[in-house]
Amino acid sequence: MPKQKTSRAAKKRFKVTGAGKLLRRRAMKSHLLEKKSAKRKRRFRQQDEVSGTDVREVRRMLGLRKGRS
Repeated sequence: MPKQKTSRAAKKRFKVTGAGKLLRRRAMKSHLLEKKSAKRKRRFRQQDEVSGTDVREVRRMLGLRKGRS
């Protein structure tokens, strides 16, 4: 059986923590920033955890097995 390839797009967009959680970048920070509050723009800097409904698909794209980082 051939090796499973990692999705290069997913590799650039997601990060796996030591505990095995998946982190993602927050949306809405690319443009039209003048109408957004400073507090809201600060929050965009922080990474967010991937939603539970998406974890299985993201792990598959990254070539990770269930429960392993």
